[in-house]
Amino acid sequence: MQQHVLADGFPVRPKTLLINPSLSYFVASKYWDPHRVLQSFGSGGKFTSLTTTLFAEYGISRRWYFVAQLPYTTNTFTQTASPAKVNSGLTDLETGLRYYLANINYKHYIMLQGTVITPLYNNPNLGYGLTGAELRLTLAGSGHLFGLASYYSLENGVRQYFGSSGPIQDRYVGTYGLTLDRKFKNQVSVSLGGIYSQSNFKNFNNANPITNKDFAFNQVSLTYGHSFSREFSVFIGAGTFINGRNTGDGSNVSFGLVIKTF
Repeated sequence: MQQHVLADGFPVRPKTLLINPSLSYFVASKYWDPHRVLQSFGSGGKFTSLTTTLFAEYGISRRWYFVAQLPYTTNTFTQTASPAKVNSGLTDLETGLRYYLANINYKHYIMLQGTVITPLYNNPNLGYGLTGAELRLTLAGSGHLFGLASYYSLENGVRQYFGSSGPIQDRYVGTYGLTLDRKFKNQVSVSLGGIYSQSNFKNFNNANPITNKDFAFNQVSLTYGHSFSREFSVFIGAGTFINGRNTGDGSNVSFGLVIKTF
C-alpha cells in the first residue's frame, strides 16, 4: 500500500510548493489465500518491494491545489534454488486537483480530490497497465490532548481502473497524531488503513502480489516526525498488515522528507 509518511488533508498556503520525496521497503514471506488463510510462499519464497516516490502539492489559490505523485519501484521474488525474479521501473503517475469544500474555525477541513492514474510502463509485472481515476473525500483537523497539540485525518477514496478486468477499489486510511513538545518539533502518529479491491479477474500471483486485482487488506503503521524548521521535516515510519485476502502478509519501513518553498 502506497501511503505518504505524513497526514494528508491540511491546506498549504497559496503559491506554496510542498515536495515530499520518500523511500519505502516492503517485505512478505507469507500470503493470505482467497479464504483469508495465511499460507507460506513455499521453497523459502520471499517478496520484496523497494519504492521511491516523489509527491508534490502546489497551492493555486486558497481552495484549489494541484497534486502529483510519481513512484519508481523494484519488485523482487526469490525462492531457494531458483533465479530471482526482478522487475524495476516507473509505475503509475497520479495527477489531480484538490478543492477545500469548507472549514470550521480554520481547524477542521473538508477536502475533495479528483485524481487521474496514468501508467508509465509496458512491463505487465509492474502493475495493471491501465488508466484509472479516483475521487477522494478527506476530513482533517487539529486539537489538543494532554495539553499537547494533536491532529487527525480521515480519508476515503473510490478508484476505478478502466478495462475489461479493471478493478474498482475502496482505499481508506485514518491517522491520529500528537506533538511531543510545545515547540512543535517532534510528533508521533498512528494510522489504520487498507484497500478493498474487486475485479472479475480472480487469479492470485504470489510471485508478484502487486499485479493482483481482487484482494483486500488492512494495515497499521506508526510514524515519527521531526521538524528542523517550517520548511524542512523528516519522517520515519513502520507498518504491518493485520489481515488480508489474496495479498502478501507484509511489513514495511519508510523514510520521507517534507520540503516547503514559500
